[in-house]
Amino acid sequence: MTDITLLDGGMGQELVHRAGDRPTALWSTQVMMDKPGLVAEVSRDFLAAGATIATLNSYAIQRDRLVPVGIEDKFEALHAMALQEGQNAIAAHGSGRLAGSLGPLGASYRPDIHPSADIAVPLYREVAEQFKGKADLVICETVVSLDHTRCIIEGAKSAGLPIYCAFSVNDEDGSKLRSGEPVAEAAQIAADMGVVAVLANCSAPEVIPAALRELAKTGLPYGAYANGFTKISEGFLKERPTVDALTLRHDFTPEHYADHVMAWVDQGATLVGGCCEVSPAHIAEIAKRLRAAGHIIV
Repeated sequence: MTDITLLDGGMGQELVHRAGDRPTALWSTQVMMDKPGLVAEVSRDFLAAGATIATLNSYAIQRDRLVPVGIEDKFEALHAMALQEGQNAIAAHGSGRLAGSLGPLGASYRPDIHPSADIAVPLYREVAEQFKGKADLVICETVVSLDHTRCIIEGAKSAGLPIYCAFSVNDEDGSKLRSGEPVAEAAQIAADMGVVAVLANCSAPEVIPAALRELAKTGLPYGAYANGFTKISEGFLKERPTVDALTLRHDFTPEHYADHVMAWVDQGATLVGGCCEVSPAHIAEIAKRLRAAGHIIV
């Protein structure tokens, strides 16, 4: 019997599916602007399914995402909107913790275009400050290189909140970041910088066990939340991509994904959930399996 933190699922993709509109480069931010209340609805559904953490829809609210479409002046207002939607979901459900999502600069999965520390740290800090006194923790998400690790955690510290650091790993070798650098080295940097948990995220479920073996070496609580894409395609690695460049795998049922998650728990993971394409139905199945195995969801 183990205490397990159950994270929510893939907010961005769930929003895109429910909105029914063609995805844009602003991704979930666009849906939040166009359909007020939908973010809170999705978060409520994840919490009702068994999640104990609601992740704010702040992953893509970075200045470098807003500038190309002329809405940089809405930076603070969009973060306030994401916070309000998250707070509304927690209030409606009656319990849960709020996690500020700190996504990558430049683009996801692109260590080659991540800015240098003198540029990156102040930008990450500016986002993290939006969570100060309002969220319960910060999750640094889809971290893909050693430099990215150092910069994003340094920026996240300005929130004054506990920090989880989640690494996106190679779809063929989970012991390596998407940069090709060792997960173990990145995780140790994160541990030395004071994070309270290390995770693997937005990667294929099959490579998570290898990543967990590396994360466990830190001695910190560790876990994972994978995605449901066949792979990160070349099309998605181009400038200002949209998620329709990615393909959903056909075997990604709640039951199949829960099989993976329970194997991670058996491997020692105490923080689990889902990333892109993980729905409330997936989280509900995981919660059911965890309880059936005698674990306590906290």
